[in-house]
Amino acid sequence: MENFEASSLVIIALGAFLLPLLAERIKIPGIVLEIAYGIIVGPVLGLVTTSEFISGLAILGFLLLMFLSGFEIDLETFREKGIKTLTLPLVIYLGTVISSFYIISSLEYPLFLALVLCTTSVDIVITVLRSDDTIKTKYGQTLFIIALLADILTLLAATVYASFVGSGTLSINNLNVVFYFIVVILILRIVKRVAWWNPQLFSRMFDGNDPEELGIRSSLALMLTLVGISVLFDIEPILGAFLAGTIFAFTFSNRGSLESSLKGFSYGFLIPIFFINIGLNYDISVFKETQFFIEVVNLFLIAVGVKFLPSVLLIFSKIKFRDIFAAGFLLSARFSLIIAMAEIGVHLNLMTIELEQQIILLAVLTATFSPVLFRIIRSKTS
Repeated sequence: MENFEASSLVIIALGAFLLPLLAERIKIPGIVLEIAYGIIVGPVLGLVTTSEFISGLAILGFLLLMFLSGFEIDLETFREKGIKTLTLPLVIYLGTVISSFYIISSLEYPLFLALVLCTTSVDIVITVLRSDDTIKTKYGQTLFIIALLADILTLLAATVYASFVGSGTLSINNLNVVFYFIVVILILRIVKRVAWWNPQLFSRMFDGNDPEELGIRSSLALMLTLVGISVLFDIEPILGAFLAGTIFAFTFSNRGSLESSLKGFSYGFLIPIFFINIGLNYDISVFKETQFFIEVVNLFLIAVGVKFLPSVLLIFSKIKFRDIFAAGFLLSARFSLIIAMAEIGVHLNLMTIELEQQIILLAVLTATFSPVLFRIIRSKTS
């Protein structure tokens, strides 16, 4: 048994190393290959099974993924842009929420799915926009802010929704969310005050030559602290990880080499294990059912629709209709957060495991095809 677990680790390690190289060559997101790899070496070939150790690494990778999602938020963008610039992205996000809840409520889907479909993959949006310097234009900045707001507000809304609806009743326990955010705000104020009192100590955190790696230690300490507090308040741990990253982003606008160090540490190994583990636990028996693929196609159409309809509002920014059409496809790209939201839904019995399997495949489809369609449509405008 121990030999089998050791070989499983070797296979997973090889995948984590080789898959990004293959993804770069064939021009598809590495995350897609990691899930597919997990399915192949797990359910298909039976070479790897999930152990407690692998699951533990996957959970840590999951928390780091959410931490970095918050860590990468550039709050200076919101300060510089001002409220007026955020008005249209906020209206578009609210349009997505309204469209999603209207469509989902009219169909036989759990209502929590409406929130799940409000997500957007900021990573994919930024990567695509940066590939041709579109990120520097007003058009690119608008899409970036729309995607960023979608992820931030959806995650916060899901936490509140899970607290009030997941319990099935309104009780004093629902105040846990309020108390939790009070504690988070207090921690934020403490961190900012300590940083102001001890600038030399905190400057050491962002020194790439620090032999003690104080920056990584403090980042993980803050993340695990907020995760632990979230557990005490009966709130999803991923919110704690996300808010820990946001606190860092809010407190330290210039993070030096710490960001690249954390990304290398996280994306280099632990986060790929999380996505490979998703594949290891995937129920491939659903692939034998035609109805499964019909449901995925239906979800795909809904997922694109709830982004397309509000994107029409971009016309008020004097954006060409073809660019608006392209934006609808790019904003339809979803991946890490939608999978995280699906896991929350299953954990709280707000959706079925079968629906989660469909959402994972939906994420793979949108992450693969949305950027391609965006580039095709945009190329016709040049």
